[in-house]
Amino acid sequence: MTAADLNFHHLRLFWEVARSGSLRAAADKLHLSQPTISAQIKSLEESLGLSLFDRTGRGMKVNSSGELLMDYANELFSVANEMVRSIHGLSGARSLRMNLGILQSLPKLVAWRLIRPALAAMPNLQLSCTEGHPPELLGMLVSGRLDAILADEPAPASLHVRAFSKRLHRAPCVFCATPELARRLRQGFPKSLHEAPALLPAERTPWRHRIDRWFEAGHVRPRIVAEFDDAALMKTAAADGLGFVPVLESVMSEAVSRYGLAPIGSAAEAGLSCYLITVERTSRHPGLAALTTGARDMEGRGSEKMR
Repeated sequence: MTAADLNFHHLRLFWEVARSGSLRAAADKLHLSQPTISAQIKSLEESLGLSLFDRTGRGMKVNSSGELLMDYANELFSVANEMVRSIHGLSGARSLRMNLGILQSLPKLVAWRLIRPALAAMPNLQLSCTEGHPPELLGMLVSGRLDAILADEPAPASLHVRAFSKRLHRAPCVFCATPELARRLRQGFPKSLHEAPALLPAERTPWRHRIDRWFEAGHVRPRIVAEFDDAALMKTAAADGLGFVPVLESVMSEAVSRYGLAPIGSAAEAGLSCYLITVERTSRHPGLAALTTGARDMEGRGSEKMR
């Protein structure tokens, strides 16, 4: 089957059912009967040689093949709507879509600081962000559903396609706490962190591995109160006085202004590196060039602050 053989009417019916989750809801919206929609979706599945839905009671949930087709259908109909608007003079320059994966363990404020300059530099950039774990996002990158991934570690060497890992940003770590606790722990840092209450990133994350190595090198064993997947929740707990917390230097201003935290001491070796992972097919996307330039500017500002 080729693209020329694809029945776009059937694809539209699939898309509406996938979005609504049931034949009935799609039928009400499209003013068609449920048997008509069901028959045409079955025809689409037969032409593709794939099942697209798992039928659960009265509902219909897309399976993995349906999710992949749904991603392409979203982009296809978005471009079609833009085409119609452009023909009628209702839009300006054509937007450029960039599908970006963000590793769940990467602090979201750091990710936003990296993304924001690209959006400012390219007003016509339409960004779609997907958060997930490495196997899921790498699979989406290889299959073409993502243009790039923002990650806190390079792509694994075991990936079955050639991948490029470009380091965008490296941020030293600053340990912080409430002003009262920070004053106490500042005396004799870093030894002062030994047996002090700590709030740390989840044990499986690359950042936590770097922090643990830094503790081991300094013979420091804090008392771990809690571990977090979410950096914002970790700082919220620190603001309640539950312990000290690692904060990346590039987002220190937010830790001070939003959470009222104060610095204890810095540890460059316990910091975090951010990578942009691409494959050969996507590495020339113009949006990624803008993202890389913005990250370089961010890195430069960080270096000036450290001097």
